[in-house]
Amino acid sequence: MLLAELLDELPEDLARQVFTHASWSERRGDSYTRLAFLGDSVLALAVTAYLYPRLEAERFGAGRLTKIRAQAVSGVSCRAVAERLALPDRLRAAAPPGVRESAAALIGTERVLASVIEAVIGACYLHSGYERTAEAVVEAFAPEIEDALSNPVDFKSALQELLARRGAEVGYEVSSEEGPPHERVYSVVALVDGEELGSGRGRSKKHAEQEAARMAVERLSGE
Repeated sequence: MLLAELLDELPEDLARQVFTHASWSERRGDSYTRLAFLGDSVLALAVTAYLYPRLEAERFGAGRLTKIRAQAVSGVSCRAVAERLALPDRLRAAAPPGVRESAAALIGTERVLASVIEAVIGACYLHSGYERTAEAVVEAFAPEIEDALSNPVDFKSALQELLARRGAEVGYEVSSEEGPPHERVYSVVALVDGEELGSGRGRSKKHAEQEAARMAVERLSGE
């Protein structure tokens, strides 16, 4: 896999940062947080640039493209790619000896693995440039992109349908905004009768809402 090759090419300082959780370092700047912020943008652009010329404008307007991209780069998708790259093992190995027990719980979460794969992409972009990184990203996410094209899912609609059977309605609330205006990242929660059923994060409110709705659907389906 090309992304694995680019990861192996990273200089030691960047590679170390990719696999450092914020709670493992006294300086937040030494963790993967900033790299993940950068990688999130590179991931979205790489997938968008791949999809845009390949899907005819008559059938795939901006709204539909947004939904396909959101599904292709969702937390679930990022986790799947991270696991194919064996990132959980590398993250586990990078954990300081004193936190290895608590690290095991962190490493198993979708949020952490999604952030780590985004950090990998951000680091590869800094070291190898956009062209090589974008090519590697599209290859790594190819199954997720194909699945989003073949089996598109609108999680907000799916959640509304689930709640309608229970006589309930969902509302979405922005819980936080990070970054400058031109690089804003939104965190959104899905609320039903004041109870948080899911949360999501994305470069747009719509993307974050879809992620929050997906988590809510999974929770309700599990119940």
